[in-house]
Amino acid sequence: MKSIQELANLTGRTALVTGGGGHIGSEICSALAELGADVVVLDADAEACQRVAQNLVKEHGVRTLDLPIDLSKEEQVLSVPDRVLESFTGLDILINNAALVGASALKGWAVPFAQQSTQTWRMALEVNLTAPFVLVQSCTELLRQSGRGCIINVASIYGLVGPDDRLYEGTRLENPAAYSVSKGGLLQFTRWLATVLAPDIRVNSITPGGVWRNQPEEFRRRYEERTPLKRMATEEDLKGGVAYLASDLSAYVTGQNLVVDGGWTAW
Repeated sequence: MKSIQELANLTGRTALVTGGGGHIGSEICSALAELGADVVVLDADAEACQRVAQNLVKEHGVRTLDLPIDLSKEEQVLSVPDRVLESFTGLDILINNAALVGASALKGWAVPFAQQSTQTWRMALEVNLTAPFVLVQSCTELLRQSGRGCIINVASIYGLVGPDDRLYEGTRLENPAAYSVSKGGLLQFTRWLATVLAPDIRVNSITPGGVWRNQPEEFRRRYEERTPLKRMATEEDLKGGVAYLASDLSAYVTGQNLVVDGGWTAW
């Protein structure tokens, strides 16, 4: 029987994290590297990619690849497997984390429903849902060859429940329909992939609750009052879930959604 430490060990495995230069993505990269995985940091922001990759080398001594990719460009997404194979022998873990989020400063995005535009709707679906479809499809063979292939899709509580508009009253925050719909689709894509890619590849999702990002005080207060654990999430709160789903700790787990929301959806 293997020990917990052995089951959690990712040494010798290569992980790819989309949105790896962002707040949540960089923490996911750090968690994987801490467990010994080599990490491909994929992000539209080339400087953020490079910065995160360099920090991983410095702090954890793993091999990295910074991969600036625009996920809204299908030809760039399709190039990912070949780019990975230029630096590594294969791919074991794929984490679809990148997304257009509610705070994105796009016209017709974080505005009341009547003002939300079809242009930003399509952009959100392209990045949040179509890009994972293309990336998983293009990386499937590499993940199969791994012998322990694993996919984790990062969803949202708003892929599970509708928004409570009372949280946003008196603030400039909004909850775009396209964000919720795309995250709900990602959860179903997780279940679909889990059966179609079995038994070679495990597919699960992790669903964060609201993450503290210096939101307006009235929003934070209302959110925390509605949350059983009485606080918003931090990026660090996701590390345990990622470590579990990416490693052999969850070797017999597929098609599941791990909700990390402080009890928000338990009400």
